Amino acid sequence: MLARYLPLIAGIAPVLGVSLAYWLGIESGILPGCVPFLEGCVSVSATGRYLPGSLLFQAVMLPQVAILVFLWSFAAGWLRWLAPETKAPDAIVFAGTLGALALILYVTFLGTSGQFYEFMRRFGIYFYFLGTATAQLTLALSLLRHSKTATTPHLRRIAAAMLWLCGLPFALGLLNLVLKSILEDADMAENRIEWIAALFMQAYFVVLYLAWRVTGFSVTVRTSSQGAD
Repeated sequence: MLARYLPLIAGIAPVLGVSLAYWLGIESGILPGCVPFLEGCVSVSATGRYLPGSLLFQAVMLPQVAILVFLWSFAAGWLRWLAPETKAPDAIVFAGTLGALALILYVTFLGTSGQFYEFMRRFGIYFYFLGTATAQLTLALSLLRHSKTATTPHLRRIAAAMLWLCGLPFALGLLNLVLKSILEDADMAENRIEWIAALFMQAYFVVLYLAWRVTGFSVTVRTSSQGAD
């Protein structure tokens, strides 16, 4: 069923979309060519600011909103099934949905000018990262606690990997604040951190797919056995 592959789609599609949008920017002579993870010559946002890459950027990121909303809903239901005693599912759905909806603001106002549009864009990206990272962290911690008593093979290692992948962006965010305070021009360092943190967040979803796979995740649709009168 397609639902079980949502984490793979959520993890891989944005990486491919942003990479292709960046390549289009280079080919059009709009963006400089480099390895942004190492050199930081361009930000992730820059790949979606200019035509023709912006069209591809939006085509990938706007459907990502719906994918994430469904993904976090399924993840909460899956966690309830694994660990009925946990109270985390509601927090996961709230934080994950908040992050997904904030992504709409970011993508909508990306490439616009003016103080109001800049505020909306920054509001969107900050709350996207905050909501998504909080949902990821909450799910990873809950899964790690459950894995200590679970009999599912490899689940504890998968949960630990998820915790590392969502914890590192928080650490990189703190590093970014430090670099901004000590460097006169921290833009390139900030760009590198942005690319690396985003990649970790996307890799988290791929590992979540592995967790769903080893636990036999599936979605069942039921209807009433009685027809309408």
